[in-house]
Amino acid sequence: MTSLEHKAKALLELHRPGDPAVLPTVWDAWSANLAVSAGFSGLTMGSHPVADSVGRADGEGMTFLELLTRVKQVTEAVQAPVSVDIESGYGLEPAQLIEGLLDAGAVGLNIEDTVHSEGKRLRTPEEHADFVRGLREFADAAGVHVVVNARTDLFLRQDGDESDRVDRAIARLKLAAAAGADVLYPVGRHEDADMRRLTSELPLPVNAIGLPGLSDKATLAAQGVARVSFGPYLQFALAEEANRLLDRWK
Repeated sequence: MTSLEHKAKALLELHRPGDPAVLPTVWDAWSANLAVSAGFSGLTMGSHPVADSVGRADGEGMTFLELLTRVKQVTEAVQAPVSVDIESGYGLEPAQLIEGLLDAGAVGLNIEDTVHSEGKRLRTPEEHADFVRGLREFADAAGVHVVVNARTDLFLRQDGDESDRVDRAIARLKLAAAAGADVLYPVGRHEDADMRRLTSELPLPVNAIGLPGLSDKATLAAQGVARVSFGPYLQFALAEEANRLLDRWK
């Protein structure tokens, strides 16, 4: 088993509903080392904090190459498996995305259904599932079970009527599951009943976003969550603390 295969297997095994893996969201080698030194066994790299770290805007304001440069710096700095937010794919084909991620040492990815390069339109459920299927096929062909985290932005975008939004998210993510996803990510902040419904009705482990200083791991575990990541919120929290320290010196 190659190092990448081993890391991909280890990352997938961390996902346990009711006993969630906390995968701190990092953006460079320093933040990655900080999280690993604190005892975490897997990491995520979020597009928003990575883009901030290179002076670009979130929403594919940076290029895939700029992202991969950061990814390689992280994977060379730490041995923990790393999953990368590739937004909606930077207008590239699944084969190009998988090849780039594996070359940079990553073994997981988030793929979202907002297409930033096309006016931020929402992919149809079938289109998103097809993209997931392509990612799975090319990862399998490369011999590494890249952990595919299929994300929907329905809640962030507040698309359509609220009354059936959970229904539509479940239907959309079930298609992604059937297409080869490993994890499902209905990104957003959810009421307890909605989160419990999502984790009970979706057929795969569910990713939830956590606020480092406010969210509670035990609560998310009780809701059936299998994976917790922080999006940009760890970076935001550290920025607040840095501003507090700097304010003393003005």
